[in-house]
Amino acid sequence: MSRAKAIKILDILEETYPQAKCELHFRTPFQLLVATMLSAQSTDRTVNRITESLFARYPDVESFLSLTQEQLEQEIREIGLYRNKAKNILAMCRELVTRFSGQVPASLEDLTSLPGVGRKTANVVLSNAFNIPALAVDTHVFRVSNRIGLAHSDRVDQTEEQLTALIPKNRWSKSHHLLIWHGRRTCTARKPRCEACSVMPYCEFFKKI
Repeated sequence: MSRAKAIKILDILEETYPQAKCELHFRTPFQLLVATMLSAQSTDRTVNRITESLFARYPDVESFLSLTQEQLEQEIREIGLYRNKAKNILAMCRELVTRFSGQVPASLEDLTSLPGVGRKTANVVLSNAFNIPALAVDTHVFRVSNRIGLAHSDRVDQTEEQLTALIPKNRWSKSHHLLIWHGRRTCTARKPRCEACSVMPYCEFFKKI
């Protein structure tokens, strides 16, 4: 796909979803990091419900480290994979203290060196907590970008490479949100609402079907 066509698609999506933004609730980079770790295979709505009370009582890394793993598991047990997430979050907190003076680092390399923090989570934090251009590829971004034709790959890492090569850097962060909102509201996994899609004329998937 040409860059001009990709920009046209993004312009249309921006008109369609002018309020597109991160839907996880947070006040600090640390809270966003925890919320994003919790969001894997869980909905943002569920994560926000849990973190509203969790962050009120445990707002920072020091207060999280006052919890045992069992206690944190009880706090987040409504979330999928809660045992493994509790283990990773506490391990991440310990490394923040020992390696980064309790502060969330603002580099991809440092973030992905933390337990339980993959490239997608790191990019979400860089983009939304530090305003550093990044394009996180979650399940929605992966599905929508490959359906439309912004990317052509069955691998997440290649999809990210293709998107960041195609989309201007100053639009990476916004594009991430636009593709997520489109994936949640129109280009859904099982039954995409092609008849209601604002970018239907440009979509490779629609042309095939």
